[in-house]
Amino acid sequence: MVSTPAGLQECYGGTEYEQLVNQNGKLILQLHHWDVQEHPHMGDPATKPYGNGVLLWFQIEDFGPAVARARALSAEILEGPRVNPNANHRQIWLRDPNGYVVVLASGYDDI
Repeated sequence: MVSTPAGLQECYGGTEYEQLVNQNGKLILQLHHWDVQEHPHMGDPATKPYGNGVLLWFQIEDFGPAVARARALSAEILEGPRVNPNANHRQIWLRDPNGYVVVLASGYDDI
């Protein structure tokens, strides 16, 4: 369980994974324990100390055009675009020039 900032509420309720949403249900922050899920793009903390345990995850409204922009910029695509059946949305995993993993996700039920 996380300490929830004022105006936000826990949405998922897990001990290994949590989402914080605002009053309208919009995703604000998503938290994962480092070694729980099968996210291979987080890296090994022994060899990749930057961003250890941090995935920058953005829920966006213009998923298709954002994927097109990433491809036009020759961004390093780690995974996707694909549908995440657990979250019921589309997502694409990218690595930024500094080595951080950035995930772009569509809104829920946008598959």
